[in-house]
Amino acid sequence: MDQGLSSIPAWELDKFIENNLLPDTRFHAEVQASIIILRAFLKERCFQGADHDMRVSKVVKGASSGKGTGLQGRSDADLVVFFTNLTSFEDQLKRQGEFFQEIKKQLLTIPNETHICMKVNVQNPGGPNPRLSFKLTSSQHEQEVEFDVLLAYDVLGHVGIYGKPDPQIYTNLIRECTFKNLEGEFSTCFTKLQRNFLKQRPPKLKSLIRLVKHWYQLCKEKLGKLLPPEYALELLTVYAWERGSGAPEFNTAQGFRTVLELVINYRQLRIYWTVYYDFQHQDISDYLHSQLRKARPVILDPADPTGNVAGGNPKAWQRLAREARAWMDYPCFKNKDGSRVRSWRVPAEAEEPQECVPG
Repeated sequence: MDQGLSSIPAWELDKFIENNLLPDTRFHAEVQASIIILRAFLKERCFQGADHDMRVSKVVKGASSGKGTGLQGRSDADLVVFFTNLTSFEDQLKRQGEFFQEIKKQLLTIPNETHICMKVNVQNPGGPNPRLSFKLTSSQHEQEVEFDVLLAYDVLGHVGIYGKPDPQIYTNLIRECTFKNLEGEFSTCFTKLQRNFLKQRPPKLKSLIRLVKHWYQLCKEKLGKLLPPEYALELLTVYAWERGSGAPEFNTAQGFRTVLELVINYRQLRIYWTVYYDFQHQDISDYLHSQLRKARPVILDPADPTGNVAGGNPKAWQRLAREARAWMDYPCFKNKDGSRVRSWRVPAEAEEPQECVPG
């Protein structure tokens, strides 16, 4: 899968991304057509005649397919099914098992009536964060897409692409998660915000994210699965670009090097955003300060303050950092004159605000 990244010189990284990482347009069109069929099925037909009272309000596409950061030959998509008759976070936990069984039963009927070829499997059905996964294979291309169907309480309602949720939503989330030790459990409820956070970014930033994800996959093939979550690397890339460039056009090698240097300095990472929640409300502010004071690395999900997507496994970061350090001597970080590509000046710590003083 390397396809030569380790030997690509810095000035050819953009061409490498264009030739090797951007999704195949015909296959992408197939995937989108399949997603339309699946979304319509899940919303309109899946629960007709079901034993349970199930009402779907919407189906939101997430993961790389929803964010526009999919890789050539490898893509993933979350289809998050929001139910109107789930009325609380607790309700989601209680009822997701029965809903999953019904969805699995109905999904198995799709291949009989469409061109879609799939294999369905329920992962971790009785534990936290259960998911129903399946793969779509293309009849014309040797490629596949991994799908996860997830369930969620529709706590956001109709929040626009630039909208900010009512702070009470986060207050309730924090109370539920801290009381029952369920931090990050309800991130699916905020899929639309996670998608919006990345979807409107410049195309070149998405290309840099693809490059970092490709590098991550190479590390995964070499080191195994004990690595930080891929989502953490996506957010780290956004942070590096925001603090180091912020421009639609930039030097790809500089951005790539900056991300890897942040990985190397994982023990200092403390990163968060205030796009959808902030420090203006006392309960949220108190909770955010407690999150930011936890052992590093800390990378808070911009849509869900209870989710530290950096995870709680320093050894995983240590393994990835060791690999990042080795890459610093590779051609992708050397200029034509042999000098090293300079990284952007990006702090590993986002500044921690003062304590909230309610107005």
